[in-house]
Amino acid sequence: MKKNLTLLLFVATLSCFAQKNDVNKEDPTRFMNTITAEKLKTKLYIVASDEMEGRDTGSKGQKKAGNYLIEQYKKSKIPFPKGATSYYQPVPASYLNAKRNENLPDSENIWAYIEGSEKPEEVLVISAHYDHVGIKNGEIYNGADDDGSGTVAILQIAEAFQKAKKEGHGPKRSILFLHVTGEEHGLHGSRYYSEHPLFPIANTVADINIDMIGRRDIDHSDTNKYVYVIGADRLSTDLHNITVEQNKKYTQLDLDFKFNDPKDPNHFYERSDHYNFAKFGIPAVFLFNGVHEDYHQKTDEPNKIEYDALAKRAQLAFVIAWELANRPERIVVDKPIK
Repeated sequence: MKKNLTLLLFVATLSCFAQKNDVNKEDPTRFMNTITAEKLKTKLYIVASDEMEGRDTGSKGQKKAGNYLIEQYKKSKIPFPKGATSYYQPVPASYLNAKRNENLPDSENIWAYIEGSEKPEEVLVISAHYDHVGIKNGEIYNGADDDGSGTVAILQIAEAFQKAKKEGHGPKRSILFLHVTGEEHGLHGSRYYSEHPLFPIANTVADINIDMIGRRDIDHSDTNKYVYVIGADRLSTDLHNITVEQNKKYTQLDLDFKFNDPKDPNHFYERSDHYNFAKFGIPAVFLFNGVHEDYHQKTDEPNKIEYDALAKRAQLAFVIAWELANRPERIVVDKPIK
């Protein structure tokens, strides 16, 4: 009898362990599928509306856009980060104008946060810039793709993670949803965060940066089922492998690594906000649809966004984040900073 009791206890322990592992390995598909073209379209028509006046750094319109982002986080019951006093990280005009004085006013990064359940001190950053180029010659440059697309993608990714948390599948590592300012004037907002981080750089496991994911470029004129992947392998083999594996398993996009070549003359790796993380040794992956004819033009409008492509690319960012936030060990930096 005693022997049988011991066996039963052993089986029960194994069962509990298996159940715990099942939780750890929760399939993200149903949460991924809450990121839809319809939801993204609704939000983008607001973020890239004339009311936001082109969202130039520190402008009245950009502050309106920031207020909208905060309203969405409050609506989803996603708080601002621990250690912060609000959803704002102020970026002073003195900092914004230090490198080249463009008379920019004070501005703000916007941040929201979901705390990890098991490794809360380890933080994954998901970033996109919410500024654009404002008004030129009386014309509003709404920047629907650049980077309204990345801005609303982060909102939906955050909502998907919050839904998972409500159902008992919250991320094991913490996630910082970071909307940065001043990108169009020189990556200022992300540089400010990297130099004044809320969470230690040493505890930041990776950055997923989303900048322009709602259109297609001339090299993919016949399909939008692709995305350019830049930087994933520069510092971490793990990050590259995770990006490839998660896409293969969940989104099946054509991953185009053309612009990841260090010799590519466009140097996109150095031209978006992930770079300010990578230069501190934080592995970063940049998702991008390439340049099109409306880039930095007044014609970059929400009615030209391909919302099916926007949704699929946002879903890819989500499943990469899911793996980074939930895998047993943080990804390894196995390559030097260059």
